[in-house]
Amino acid sequence: MAGPARAPAGLSLSRRGLLRIGLLGGVVLTTSSLAASLGGCSREPPAQGFALLRTSDLPLLQRLIPLVLAGAVATPIPPAVIDGTLSSLDRSLEHLSPALAKQVLQLFDLLGLPLARGPLTGIWGSWDAASDQAMQAFLQRWQNSPLALLRQGHNVLLQLVLMAWYGRPEAWAHCGYPGPPAV
Repeated sequence: MAGPARAPAGLSLSRRGLLRIGLLGGVVLTTSSLAASLGGCSREPPAQGFALLRTSDLPLLQRLIPLVLAGAVATPIPPAVIDGTLSSLDRSLEHLSPALAKQVLQLFDLLGLPLARGPLTGIWGSWDAASDQAMQAFLQRWQNSPLALLRQGHNVLLQLVLMAWYGRPEAWAHCGYPGPPAV
């Protein structure tokens, strides 16, 4: 009976070594993909009708807006409210400094990457498929995170949506604001 085949001298690789090489390769590929995306190598043009928001940003925001506006708008939240809030948010981003707008878009890029989204948010599938409970858990996780960067991301997401909504005339009646004085 023949024994197990042996690799030629100098080419032996243990199972542990093979796993390390595979893990290292995965880390390198993931890191390079993330760096290319966040570095702007794969710049996505704005979505149709938007100045800065891209098609890849919309699923996150379309899921986030109804959760953030719950209680401020009658449920179910009409699509016109979501679309109007997205338009206002886009205009707000357009008026930010270029450096700040770039950072917000990088946050959206990070949340758009499936490999980053899962570990960071707990949502492993697409934003469209995420339940309200999963979205609330993600927001709460970031709000209470020991990492200041995640808490800041939470604040940015909420403040962008709230400012976009409450900057719209249809939001004023809900909070008793008569609107700006006529000049």
